[in-house]
Amino acid sequence: MLHKAAKVGHSSRVVTLDVRPQLLDAITAVRDRVAAARFPLPLAGAPRARANRGELLAQLDDYLVPRLRAPEAPLLAVVGGSTGAGKSTLVNSLVGRVVSEAGVLRPTTRTPVLVCHPDDHHWFSGMRVLPDLTRVWVPKQADGGHGSHGGHSSHGGHGGHGGLEGEGEEEGDLEPVPDAEERVLRVETSGVLPRGLALLDAPDIDSLVAENRVLAARLISAADVWVMVTTASRYADAVPWRLLRTAKEYDASLVTVLDRVPHQVVAEVSRQYGALLAKAGLGEVPRFTVPELPESTGNGGLLPATAVAPLRAWLTHRAQDADARARAMARTARGTLDSLRARMPELAAAVAAQHSAMVRLTSAVEDAYENEHARVLERLQEGGVLSGNALKHWRSYPADCGAGELLDALVESLGSLLACAVTAADERVDEAWRREPGARATELRRQDPEPETAEQRIGLAVRRWRRVLEEYAEDEVRTAAQAMDGSPPDAEAVAALVATGLLGGRRGKAAGENLAERIGAQGALRLRDRGGKLLSEYLDTVLGAERERRLAPLDALDITPESQAELIAALSLLQKER
Repeated sequence: MLHKAAKVGHSSRVVTLDVRPQLLDAITAVRDRVAAARFPLPLAGAPRARANRGELLAQLDDYLVPRLRAPEAPLLAVVGGSTGAGKSTLVNSLVGRVVSEAGVLRPTTRTPVLVCHPDDHHWFSGMRVLPDLTRVWVPKQADGGHGSHGGHSSHGGHGGHGGLEGEGEEEGDLEPVPDAEERVLRVETSGVLPRGLALLDAPDIDSLVAENRVLAARLISAADVWVMVTTASRYADAVPWRLLRTAKEYDASLVTVLDRVPHQVVAEVSRQYGALLAKAGLGEVPRFTVPELPESTGNGGLLPATAVAPLRAWLTHRAQDADARARAMARTARGTLDSLRARMPELAAAVAAQHSAMVRLTSAVEDAYENEHARVLERLQEGGVLSGNALKHWRSYPADCGAGELLDALVESLGSLLACAVTAADERVDEAWRREPGARATELRRQDPEPETAEQRIGLAVRRWRRVLEEYAEDEVRTAAQAMDGSPPDAEAVAALVATGLLGGRRGKAAGENLAERIGAQGALRLRDRGGKLLSEYLDTVLGAERERRLAPLDALDITPESQAELIAALSLLQKER
């Protein structure tokens, strides 16, 4: 993965990363598959999978792909740590002036600050890294007061220096003017920093604001070098060690800073911290100690140059020595790629779990509606529709009940049967889903009552069935009229008789005999066949539509069986290209 390339910094030779198009294509395919993975169902492993997906995308989008496409870009060292660890004071001291607001008490919103040499500004003013963070800067007046003119900002890919004019601007102080809704990155320049090195002061990794914690983790994922800052009083805390273990897992280029160490206990604290690092398998990680000084309290103070000189020298060497620079970048890039061997299958397993849960939820709906559909057909064969008020109308037909009234009663009874079937199916679905953790997804919760109820939709459908059946009856009446003497039979009566025969089971047998007497045996058979097919189609349509309405929220989650295979295939292709 290492190749010789053009000169960078003061070296006559440089080793840089493999930028073969095939490898970049393979990494892009991995990135697309990871981005397509979805974990909407609240399964046990879903939160971890979503976090892993976010971390992977951050590392691929903000670090690996940009680094491979531009291996000659400046080395980015991200300074991270807990609240009050002294990150901002450290960055300010490395730069030699206040570029990042220091102090233990943080504002509600924290803007990350990136500092680079003026000649390297173009690398960070566009979309190469962290493309969704708006670049902002405002020149200050020489006396440190804010300029009265408006701020400058760069949204994504706007290149250029955004109002920075010449290298003389390196001594100017900059301040962002962000929109309240925007996520921003403040870009500073300083001629004190060597070319080829950029520092990024990230928000606190234990910030009380969740968005800041997420942003801090993402910024660290964009780093060539992770600079982890902790203090003499907090070096054993869980939060910084979680980051250190993550850095070890990814085999990232890492350096630690033990800050604010009282001079009386420097040796003892350094020894204990070193022992903890060694126990965690991080004993070879470069470690720097910064003593506790009056300036360490923040409030805009800068540490003496001697306090940060060893760290500055280490970072400068990484930026300007070709081999050291290449080793730092290649190690972090390789660590990210190597971590995919475990992280991608884990992601694929989580995708598979989502799909399995989706199959179970979908099957519960389909099984419930299939069972109710079969029950409706059984009820029709038994003459279940011709009962209650419909049976009363049939028994009084035609003496005390007209054909239209009989049809009304049959349609109402058929609608009731279908509505009961839908209700029963939904109850079975609810019962099955109560046993499924995935069914607790917000997207699957039953919504407020719809403007149109199932009973209304079903009532409309069975009335349409009646109208079409009446049209079929009119066709047969016209055919029968051509072959008989006298007045043709009443079309509405014919429709009522065929409906009774189709819906009445054995109770409706007399209706079929009466129908044959009116329009002939062949006409009655034709009409019953056409009406039977129409009834079957409408039953399928009605129950199918209600089933699809219940499945629609599941379908909208877009959990597909292909996603797992695509993740594994993309990883396999990447491993082959490596």
